[in-house]
Amino acid sequence: MPDLFELEIATPERLLARVPATEAQIPAANGYLGILPGHSPLLAELGTGEMSYTAAGRTRHLVVGGGWVEVTGDRVRVLATTAEDADEIDEARAEAALKRATERLSRPDLGVDSARALNAMRRAQARLEVKKRLRGGK
Repeated sequence: MPDLFELEIATPERLLARVPATEAQIPAANGYLGILPGHSPLLAELGTGEMSYTAAGRTRHLVVGGGWVEVTGDRVRVLATTAEDADEIDEARAEAALKRATERLSRPDLGVDSARALNAMRRAQARLEVKKRLRGGK
């Protein structure tokens, strides 16, 4: 059984990572996928949330949303609509987005698109959680 797999994380705009990894936690549309070397092949819809992976003994955290996850043999591709490394997240902006989404969801009388507001809330919560991990808070 192999010890590593090639992990590639990309958006339409850029390549965030192409590294040999020992493990990854990836948010799929229906729950998290735990990936280790030798994982069975799969194709899954990427959810919105925190993704982490371990490469060269260091665990990295980022936020991804929308897209696809493909596992084939010794390669894992995360093709995300959006992705941000922890150090790219603007915490004040994420807090403001969470507040806006929460307010919209609490006022259904305003004719708000609740699915869109809920997705915005999930993205903001994931960003804040990743920033918290970056500061050392579990």
